[in-house]
Amino acid sequence: MSLFLPPRRIVRAAIIIKPSTLLSFHSALKKRKYHLLYSRNPRYGCPRIAQQINLAFGLGLDKDTVRRILATHYKPDPGNRGPSWLTTLGHAKDSLWSRDAGPIDLFRAESITLKTHWIMVVMDQYTRRIIGFGVNAGNMDGPALCRMFNDATSDQGWPHRVSSGNDPLFQYHRWKANLRILEIEEIKSLPHVPMSHPFVERLIGSVRSELLNQTFFWTATDLENKLRDYQGYYNEHRCHVSRNGDTPVESDDDNIFSLNCYRWKKHCRGLFQLPVAA
Repeated sequence: MSLFLPPRRIVRAAIIIKPSTLLSFHSALKKRKYHLLYSRNPRYGCPRIAQQINLAFGLGLDKDTVRRILATHYKPDPGNRGPSWLTTLGHAKDSLWSRDAGPIDLFRAESITLKTHWIMVVMDQYTRRIIGFGVNAGNMDGPALCRMFNDATSDQGWPHRVSSGNDPLFQYHRWKANLRILEIEEIKSLPHVPMSHPFVERLIGSVRSELLNQTFFWTATDLENKLRDYQGYYNEHRCHVSRNGDTPVESDDDNIFSLNCYRWKKHCRGLFQLPVAA
């Protein structure tokens, strides 16, 4: 709409229409299409906050301490129900791995124009590291599935085995032939039991709740860039409960710094803010 408004009126219009309004409208369109219900870091819970602080400052806080501090000092802003315009426009403008086996899975996301995009995620089950993402816009077929796998594992080397679900997409002849050529054994999870693939299912939930439900994307290239940013944040900066508060990619440097000398660093164009050394 800003293309049809004079510059002086854009500021007034921004007061009327919030990013959360557009996000809600887009979510409603997605629900209609499928007929299904498919501060800083406001979606962080007390355990995550405690682990992130411990990772940054080398402290020994627990979730109960964080909960008591928040109950006493934190008063959420009732009007803060979504990302800022700066963050929204910033997004809109542009070991089972361990060479042994890697879990992979597929899920779908909708662009701002409601075009379906398929996303393949490959992870290292031992370290919880995201190996990579593959994106395909539109319908899926065997060649597209192979290309997505190659994109997701680019420069990572080939594992000996991959663990996949029972989605019919993984039954394509081209997909099975590609695995035979690469000498990769495919291990199937239990049918109709999502918990047989718990780590990759949990990762997909995190990608949806932390990224895709909080921002828009226009094209497959735009989605790939956002997923790549999230991959760097997830692997190098985000603490994980299953790793006792550590990140999947361990740093060789001493990342503990003083409480009296730090600053906030933005990740994924402002969706997340974590403390770093000043």
